Amino acid sequence: MIRAVLFDLDGTLVDTLTDLNDAVNYVLKKYSHKTVEAKDFYKMVGRGNEHMIRSALPEEKKNDKNYVAELLNEFFAYYKEHCADKSRAYEGINELIEGLKKEEVSVAIVTNKAQIMTDVIVPQIFKEGTFWAVIGQRDGVPKKPEPHMPFLAMSEMDVNPDECLFVGDSGVDMETGKNCGNIPVGVTWGYREREELINKGARFIADNPCEILDIVRNINQC
Repeated sequence: MIRAVLFDLDGTLVDTLTDLNDAVNYVLKKYSHKTVEAKDFYKMVGRGNEHMIRSALPEEKKNDKNYVAELLNEFFAYYKEHCADKSRAYEGINELIEGLKKEEVSVAIVTNKAQIMTDVIVPQIFKEGTFWAVIGQRDGVPKKPEPHMPFLAMSEMDVNPDECLFVGDSGVDMETGKNCGNIPVGVTWGYREREELINKGARFIADNPCEILDIVRNINQC
C-alpha cells in the first residue's frame, strides 16, 4: 500500500535549470571565469550546490575549499533573490499532487538543494501546506543518495519505507530510493536520460506526471 510519495525538487517537480544556470554564471562572471552553457550545465545539477559550483570551476580551482566556499556564498546571495524568476512547476505536477491527495497519499520533498534555498523557492511555486515535509540539504545530514534525508521525511509523515515511492529525475534519486527502502520511480522530463534511471535501479519510469498517479493506483489495487 502506497501512503506517501517523496519527490526530488529540481528537474522533477520544478524546472529550475535556467535560474540555477543564471545564478552560477553570475558568480562565474564576477570572478572572471568562463560561463557554462545550458547544454552542459544540466549535468552539474542534482548533487548539491557545492558540487554544482565545483563542477563549473576550472580544474585548478575545484579543490580550493576556501575559494569554493566564497563563490558558494555569492551564489546563495544572488540565487535567493532570483530563484523563482523563471522557475515553474512542470506541466501536470499540480494536478498530480491534487490527485495523490484525493487518493489519501501524502507528498513530501527531499532535495539536495540547500534547505535555506528550498525554503525560499517552494512557497513561491506551490500553495502553503502542499507538502507534509520539505527536506533540503542541511548541516550534519548526509546528502542523497544516502538514506538519511528520506528517513527524516518519513519520520515526519509517520510512514514506513515500503509504503513510499521515491520520485526523481536522476540516478542519484534512484539510488536514494533503493537505499532507503522506497520504490524508485524515474521521470523523463527532467535533467537526466532514461538509460541512467534504468541503470540506477528505477522500478518504474514515468514519461508524464499522470503516470505516477497510475503507478500508485495500480499498486494500491493489488
